[in-house]
Amino acid sequence: MINLISQIVFVLLFIIFVALGFYGSRWRKGDLRKLKEWGLAGSRLGTSLGWFLLGADIYTAYTFIAVPSSLFAKGSIYFFAAPYVIITYAFAMWAMPKFWRIANKHGYITVADFVKEIFNSRLLAISVALVGIVAELPYIALQIVGMQAVLIALLSGIGATAVIIELSLIVSFIILAAFTWTSGLRGATLGAILKDALILVSVVAVVVAVLSIGGFQTAYAKASASSIHYFQLPSSLYNAYWSLFVFSALALYLYPHVVNGSLAQKNPKSVRRTASLLPLYSIGLGLLAMFGFMIYGVPAAMSYVKSFPVSVQGTQVVPGLILTLLPSWLAGAALLGIFIGGLVPAAIMAIAAANLFTRNIAKEIKPKMTPSGETRVAQVFAVVFKFLALGFVFIIPATFAIQLQLFGGILILQILPAFVFGLITKNLNRRALFLGLLAGVISGVYMMLAANNYATWSTTLIATGFGPVFIGMLALAINIIIVVAGTLIANAMKITNNVPKAVLNDF
Repeated sequence: MINLISQIVFVLLFIIFVALGFYGSRWRKGDLRKLKEWGLAGSRLGTSLGWFLLGADIYTAYTFIAVPSSLFAKGSIYFFAAPYVIITYAFAMWAMPKFWRIANKHGYITVADFVKEIFNSRLLAISVALVGIVAELPYIALQIVGMQAVLIALLSGIGATAVIIELSLIVSFIILAAFTWTSGLRGATLGAILKDALILVSVVAVVVAVLSIGGFQTAYAKASASSIHYFQLPSSLYNAYWSLFVFSALALYLYPHVVNGSLAQKNPKSVRRTASLLPLYSIGLGLLAMFGFMIYGVPAAMSYVKSFPVSVQGTQVVPGLILTLLPSWLAGAALLGIFIGGLVPAAIMAIAAANLFTRNIAKEIKPKMTPSGETRVAQVFAVVFKFLALGFVFIIPATFAIQLQLFGGILILQILPAFVFGLITKNLNRRALFLGLLAGVISGVYMMLAANNYATWSTTLIATGFGPVFIGMLALAINIIIVVAGTLIANAMKITNNVPKAVLNDF
C-alpha cells in the first residue's frame, strides 16, 4: 500500500506546512504581544483569507475522517452532516456581522466579553467561558483521531509499532505548539491555505478514480445488499436525523474557534461574504461522506479496511481509498492534507479556548494583567489545552469519533440563550440565564451518560416516545424553559440586571 515515495512527499509537504506556520509571525506584521494580534490576527483578514480560515475551522478531521467513518459503520443517519453545514450559514449571515460590529466597537475578544457587559454578570461570563473551553476539548480530540488515522496508514504498513505512531503524533503536536506560540492565528491561516489545496485535489482525484473503474455501480449494488441502511433512512430515525442537523447547525457558530474565525475578519461585509461562500465546501463534504459507501466499489480498499480491528475500521475508509486508488506521490500529498486538516483546526481551537481562559477567567483573577501578560497566558494555555484534549480520545471508539464533536455540540448549545438571545434583547435576567446554562449542561451530560449506559460513548441520541433524538435539543429546551420562566418571575418581582443605562443605550 504505502511506499517510500508517498512518505517522502508527505514529509516534504509537512516541512513546507511548518515553514508557513512559522512565517506567519512575519506575515502582515503586527504586535504579537497583544492578544487581538496573536489570537485574532489583528482582525485584518479579507474575504478570501477568511474563507480559508473558516474552511479550516469548520471542515476538519470531522469531515475527512469522522463523517465517512460513521456513515460506513452506521449508514444514512450520518448524512445529516451535509444539510447542517448548509443551513448554518443562514444563521451566520445574520448573527456574526452584528456581533463583529459590537465586538470591534467595545474591544471584545470572546463571546463571554459580550455576555459579561450586556448582562452585567461576571458569573455568567465565566460560566460561558468554561463551557466554551470544555466544548473545544472533545473537538480537538477528534482532530487527534484523524491524525492518528493518517499515521496508521502512513507507518503501520512498514511495520511501525503503536509506540512509534504515538511518538510521531506527539512530535507533530510539539511542532504545532511551537509555531502556534510564535505566530498565533496568522500561522494557522497560512496552513489552512495549503490544507485546502491538498484536500480539494485529493477529493476530486479519488472521485474521478472511482468513476474510471466503474466503482459507483458496484458500490451501490454491494452497499444496498448490506444490512446497513446506506440509501434509505429508516422511519424510526426521522426525528434523530432532523434534530441532529438542525441543532448542529445552531451549535456551529457558537464554538469559540468559529467565533474567532469571524472576528479575525476585517469588517462585517467580509464576514457576510465569507458565510455566503462557505457552502462551496459543502460539496466536498458531501463527496467525502459518500466515501463511506463508495469503498464497497473498491475491493482492495475494502480489504485494507477489514484488516484493522472493528473499533478503528471506519477511520481507515478515506486513507484506504487514497492508498489504493491514487499514485504514490499524490497519495502522500492527500494524506498530508488530511493530517494538517487535523493539525490546523486543533491549533485554531486551542487558540480560541486560550482566549476565553485569558480574558474571562485569568483576567478576572488578575484584573491588572498587562496586554503582553494576557498574550503570554494565552500562549501557555493554547499548549495546555491541546494536550488536555488527549484525554477525550480514550472515551470513544475511533470509528465513532463523530460523537466527540456531537458531545461538544451538546455543551456549546447551552450558551445560545446568553449569546444569541443577547443579540436580540437585553431583557433576559442574568440569574435565569445562569441557571438555564447550568441545567442545560448538567442534563446534557447526564443524558449522554444514560444513553450510553454509563459505558464507552457511541451515541449522542436518546430514546423518547417519538423515537431517538439528539440530546443537545432536549438539553437546550430545558435551558430555554428555565431562562424564560426565570425572567418572567424576575420581572414580576422587579429584579433587574442593574446594567448601567449608558451600556444599555450603547447596545
